[in-house]
Amino acid sequence: MYKYFCLLFLFFPLLFSGCLGVTEGVGRFFDGSVFTEKTVARYALKIKKGDNIDMEISVMQNKAKEKSIIISFKKYPMIKFRASMPAENGEFHLTSLEYLSGSTHGWNEYTMQMMGTGSLILSDNATLDVIKDMEKIQISKGRIHRYDTRIIGNDALSALRNRNERIDALSSWMLSLDHPKGQDIKAFQKLWKPLFFPEMVSEKKRSENWRQKEDVFQIADDIRWNTGYTERVFPEQLRPIRDTGTLLRDWEEALYWIYLEYEWDSIKALFSQKIILNKTK
Repeated sequence: MYKYFCLLFLFFPLLFSGCLGVTEGVGRFFDGSVFTEKTVARYALKIKKGDNIDMEISVMQNKAKEKSIIISFKKYPMIKFRASMPAENGEFHLTSLEYLSGSTHGWNEYTMQMMGTGSLILSDNATLDVIKDMEKIQISKGRIHRYDTRIIGNDALSALRNRNERIDALSSWMLSLDHPKGQDIKAFQKLWKPLFFPEMVSEKKRSENWRQKEDVFQIADDIRWNTGYTERVFPEQLRPIRDTGTLLRDWEEALYWIYLEYEWDSIKALFSQKIILNKTK
């Protein structure tokens, strides 16, 4: 137990650093989940010049000796795909997407039930074939840490599902605008923040139609939101979300989540080819 308290002491100063990896480690330390399963085998495909995949497949084992597969990508560190162990013929099934990402405000963590079937042969290397019928179903559990407040159980589940509905609606509209895809998170943020929140960027970054003479402003979260701009730019279902500051809270607390939904087709495309990974453990 002493060594765990030492780890806690080391983690705590980094809690609010905004670093995804540190947030993940700290979140799982406090939850205890960092100690519940171990990696028994690992396979990796490191990115090469001209490639777009930097991927790992891990065979995990819990305390009950049950095994499962974790698939992760360096470009999308906020998510891991969990799957069943492959059968003798290599067939396996995606079971969930595990999301964990933080901000200066805390972090969101959830498990999303999934569908999807593919082939995975494990030996001296791992051969992953195309995963078909890949589909998200529903968030089944999760936790939220916001400032000094910790939300768990049904309250967290309800809040996460509501946020998921808002982000789904937002990403559907974003995708309809035909803006670039496949960007990293910094480029994504630079592209979308001026469009979502012109009130919060410099004047030179605002669009020409951001303000007109007849525009009315509405105060929420100490920000004067231009409701005229909202009506000109946003679809009807998203207007109250922006004008009440809810969209800003989603952006500040769940930027990686919004990014994930916008890039979902790009992520699915990573499973559309046969991939061979080398054993590293």
